[in-house]
Amino acid sequence: MRVILAPMEGVVDDHMREILSAINPFDLVVTEFVRVVNQLIPDKVFYKLCPELHHQGFTASGTPVRVQLLGQEPEWMAQNAVRAVELGSNGVDANFGCPAKTVNKSKGGAVLLQYPDNIYNIVKAMRDAVPSEHPVTAKIRLGYEDKSLFMENALAVYEAGATELAIHARSKTDGYKPPAYWEYITEVRQRLPIPVIANGEIWNVADAQRCIDITGCDSVMIGRGAISLPNLGDTIKTGATPFSWQQTLSLLIDYTDKELNGRKSDYYPSRIKQWFSYLNRQYPEADTLFRELRVFKTTEEIVKVIQHAHRTINED
Repeated sequence: MRVILAPMEGVVDDHMREILSAINPFDLVVTEFVRVVNQLIPDKVFYKLCPELHHQGFTASGTPVRVQLLGQEPEWMAQNAVRAVELGSNGVDANFGCPAKTVNKSKGGAVLLQYPDNIYNIVKAMRDAVPSEHPVTAKIRLGYEDKSLFMENALAVYEAGATELAIHARSKTDGYKPPAYWEYITEVRQRLPIPVIANGEIWNVADAQRCIDITGCDSVMIGRGAISLPNLGDTIKTGATPFSWQQTLSLLIDYTDKELNGRKSDYYPSRIKQWFSYLNRQYPEADTLFRELRVFKTTEEIVKVIQHAHRTINED
């Protein structure tokens, strides 16, 4: 079984990838998307989004990292795909699943699910341009406003020469509301000879096993669940015990240190509150602590609250 960390825009940045890959035996992590319009993206943009490229495309713990591209112009997607692998990305991924309105308005992400021919052209251009030893992959949803084109889109990706396909088992209109419609992935897996990766509503080991049983996939991609339970990948792949709140709080301290010493320290308050919104699902203690810190707006105030909670729990 493979377990892959999903590319969550605005959530799974390089700091989060480093922290989570250190405690999970992920087979792969995928970056937030690089927006491609009508030019070759400067190297500095690739390095900013994926500093792991400075280390041959691996996290500090040795997990391979794949750059994800989002765009609608086949030629420019192809040229930037080539550049990504030249810089060290472990293959390159095409985003056809982002539901963000700003992205969709500019004809990127999930809006392309209305046009299987466009998806085919983009993936084929990337596959033709990227040397064969490097994977060219794609991530899709089941559709845009409905799921009527789910198979056409999956076939477009396959027939264009993609190495594998990840499917978030919802349409764009479904957003992130449960359930995930895993049965659609079953049909795709039965039809396509390339590996199909199942994604959506995997919050624990039981969810992962049900997803595998329903889809027949041997690979799962986890997103929000991996933020809610930090060692979810390890529990799925090795049967490890889920992290306690004490372990998770220590992880929050590590994350805080990285954020305060990194380029995004100004965004720390919003980032840490965002993470707590996911942790609340798994840990009642997270909800209690969040109620205490959410009233604060400055980094200093929030850090004091978290550090005090960490000291208190360790003393107990």
